[in-house]
Amino acid sequence: MKTALIIGCTGLVGSDLLDLLLTSNDYEKVIAFSRSDLEIKHSKLVQHIIDFDKPETYKDLVVGDDFFCAIGTTIKKAGSKKAFKKVDLEYPKQFAAFAMQNNIKQFLIISALGADAQSSNFYLNTKGEIQNYLNDCNFESVSIVQPSLLLGDRSEFRFGEKVGALLTKLFSFAFIGSLKKYKPIESSTVAKALLKIAQSNAKGFKIYKSDVIQEIGK
Repeated sequence: MKTALIIGCTGLVGSDLLDLLLTSNDYEKVIAFSRSDLEIKHSKLVQHIIDFDKPETYKDLVVGDDFFCAIGTTIKKAGSKKAFKKVDLEYPKQFAAFAMQNNIKQFLIISALGADAQSSNFYLNTKGEIQNYLNDCNFESVSIVQPSLLLGDRSEFRFGEKVGALLTKLFSFAFIGSLKKYKPIESSTVAKALLKIAQSNAKGFKIYKSDVIQEIGK
């Protein structure tokens, strides 16, 4: 039986993923790192309330088998590009470094469709940077999932996603062929795919685009 670790467990995909990890027969322990109390009680759950900006206080706690990185924000919520980059790049890099030091075998992370470190789009550029960093890490397995627009019930309102969800319903017939990967995807589907990918024990560095995630997470 394995131990799963997760950051970003209060987000759209992360909250779905945490529920799946806690009910999965593949894990006997789930370690969650967060800024505040999750207010979830479960026999498998071990929660560490941490200050993400003080890595020396939690580096020895990053011990287990499969690390799931579901952390992410928006520039609007973070308040600046610098603050956004800290959440979406620096925190994942820090946890990945500790995970390597502590011999964690698998690292799985939610990126974004179109992520590219050479992109002129700041968001996609940042996502591409963390992908490149992980490609250079020495984990047995690194899995990058690149979902399209995420659908689900967020705690905060995001106008663009609401519009996207409406347009998806109106023009769902258009997402075929090469456009299939751009079809918006349910957060619960991404969470299911992450869990299945972790259990496949695939070796090396792999990127899963949104249409593939859709098939895996059915």
